Amino acid sequence: MNRTESYKNLEILYEDNHLIAVNKRPGDIVQGDRSEDKSLLDLLKDYIKVKYDKPGDVYVGLVHRLDRPVSGVVVFAKTSKALTRMNELFRDGDVRKTYWAVVKNRPEMEDGTLIHHLRKNEKQNKSYVCKEGGKDGKRAELDYRLAGFTDKYWLLEVNLKTGRHHQIRAQLSAIGSPIKGDLKYGADRSNRDGSIHLHGRNVKFIHPVKKVELNITAPPPKESLWGALAIDE
Repeated sequence: MNRTESYKNLEILYEDNHLIAVNKRPGDIVQGDRSEDKSLLDLLKDYIKVKYDKPGDVYVGLVHRLDRPVSGVVVFAKTSKALTRMNELFRDGDVRKTYWAVVKNRPEMEDGTLIHHLRKNEKQNKSYVCKEGGKDGKRAELDYRLAGFTDKYWLLEVNLKTGRHHQIRAQLSAIGSPIKGDLKYGADRSNRDGSIHLHGRNVKFIHPVKKVELNITAPPPKESLWGALAIDE
């Protein structure tokens, strides 16, 4: 995966005194993990420190995450006040998150709402569909619609109503439409670079300090299949 190696290569989508949003590449980690690869959180601290010539430690707060093989918009807070307020917006469901997913198997319906109950297996780092009322099961809901296609693949636009672990990956797999490259959830083969064709396309919310609507859109990776899909940029 073509991850971001330096703060100089960050694709900044939005920035003000309170928030900063970047277009995450597949392979980037949002925060540090056991791999010891440099995270977007670390790279943003480097970026702010250099750009604004800040001495000492730089504050960047993690608002939400995307899985490592996923691309798309990720929002960070530049102050603790902004982080607290963004956490409240996410908790209260006041952030609209839109994703693009490429699947090989066309869903039966062109658009619809998927509702499942998901249970996370911590050891496998995987979510499973379970019966309603099952132990540790959490309700998961999303809306989707067909948004484009090639001769082999279908583009789905997905709007999340809940924010469960691997929710889109698990729910699309449950209806027989696993995401391209997503071996963990039933794809027939992996992508050569280890990515999956899931992209955080857009986030929309009221700015926690300025109180104006923010609408942040991330272009998909520069890759042949994304380019071939009938996408209106």
